Amino acid sequence: MQCSLLMWYNIDIMNQTKMTPKDFFLHLGATIALYISVGALINLSFSIINYYFPDQLAGYFYGNSVAFPISILVVLVPVLYILGWMIRKDIMIAPEKKDMWIRRWRIDITLFLTAAILIGDLITIINTYLNGEISIRFFYKFLVILVVLGIVFAYYLLERLDKNTKMRSVLSYVGVVLVIAAVVGGFITVGSPTKQRNLKFDNQRTSDLQNVQWQIVSHWQQKEKLPATLDELKDPISGVVIPTDPETKANYEYSVKGTNSFELCSTFALKSEDNKGRGEFGYGGGVYRDMAYPSSIGDDNWTHEAGKVCFDRTIDPEKYPVIKR
Repeated sequence: MQCSLLMWYNIDIMNQTKMTPKDFFLHLGATIALYISVGALINLSFSIINYYFPDQLAGYFYGNSVAFPISILVVLVPVLYILGWMIRKDIMIAPEKKDMWIRRWRIDITLFLTAAILIGDLITIINTYLNGEISIRFFYKFLVILVVLGIVFAYYLLERLDKNTKMRSVLSYVGVVLVIAAVVGGFITVGSPTKQRNLKFDNQRTSDLQNVQWQIVSHWQQKEKLPATLDELKDPISGVVIPTDPETKANYEYSVKGTNSFELCSTFALKSEDNKGRGEFGYGGGVYRDMAYPSSIGDDNWTHEAGKVCFDRTIDPEKYPVIKR
């Protein structure tokens, strides 16, 4: 037995001497690209599932949960396949590189981590389901975990056994199809970059109108009358500046309708979207507003259609009493 261990050690030392810096960085890069890509694919799939199967106990939709994984997949998946192709090419030229320690360790660690993550993720989504998440979400997330991690595990198991090259190629193509499907689904979910830009402008318009509204209320409390124009709200000492449309730079429309009632108007590019319940389960208590992606407007007072929309407001003197000096 001691002889066998010594022989294995000597062979491993020989294999280490054959490894070049190129080999090391190829395998290291492929490993990092694989792990990050798999995580991004699962997270992207979960976000898409959350969006299309809302749960009233879930939080608001976070657009970057779709945009960031797409960015990762678009960049790292091609890198992963290019590095894999370079590794296989080197092995064809020098078959002894198949037994390099870094390659064996990369495969074994990947198999171990894939199995561990599969078990951990299944425990997590089952726990979430038992805590009240709707069953359709649980089913699709369970399916995503099994398919994605199952493909990775099967591919590296076959590579570890050095068997069925054709099946490995099939699994590799299936992985590409899954990534493309997830990326396309993500783009459909959040829309084109033009839509995202319009949504960001609309969210800024809503935020501006909210700010102007509270300045008007403050003016009413201070002077017991509404300002005739928005210019009356300007105050260089306190730093009050009246915002303009973030895209066109046009002034927001304001008109007095009564002693304590007024109207604010703006032109919006798109209809507002309420994404309550389209986020992660268990985060329904807070309000998250992503300024670059579909907004999470929880206040019906600011929902709007596309085009010019006016918001009628009436100040309640009991809620907002005049400040007596």
